[in-house]
Amino acid sequence: MTGARDTQRKLKITIGVLVAIDVVAVAIFLSPLVGSARARQEQQEQLWRDLQVKTREVEPLQNVDAKIVKAREQIDSFYKTRLPSENSAISEELGKLASQTGVKIGQVRYKPGDPEPVGLRPIEIQADFAGDYLQLVRFINALERDPLFFIIDSVQLGGEQAGTVKLQMKLETYLKTGA
Repeated sequence: MTGARDTQRKLKITIGVLVAIDVVAVAIFLSPLVGSARARQEQQEQLWRDLQVKTREVEPLQNVDAKIVKAREQIDSFYKTRLPSENSAISEELGKLASQTGVKIGQVRYKPGDPEPVGLRPIEIQADFAGDYLQLVRFINALERDPLFFIIDSVQLGGEQAGTVKLQMKLETYLKTGA
């Protein structure tokens, strides 16, 4: 009798374990973790696209040390060639451009700004020019292409008298400080 009860108990435990294994198998089969082969393929393709996007985002950061050195060289070159170290260089350049294009310079006012931490001092220039329309266009074009760095803030055309057009300009440039 005790042998039959022992066998019955072992049989119940075995059936319980098999039922538990069946429940786990059904749960895994229906689980979204496993998914179908198509779902896994789609997920792999999405992950590949994400990898490509991330790779393109990181590309500009490659060789960043060399790029920083090159940028510093370009900045130094810009400072040497395009920014004057004396106020007189600005007025000389404006005079040279005006004479090359046939424009007459009227009143010119220079207003220096506070020095910036990068070693530059902004200079605001307000100037009056006169000439025919074509001369003024050539002057503005020459000013924009000049090696000396000028930023044209505003241009106002005045009245015309006997073919001469008046032009008021606000410009900005920078002086190297400590030079």
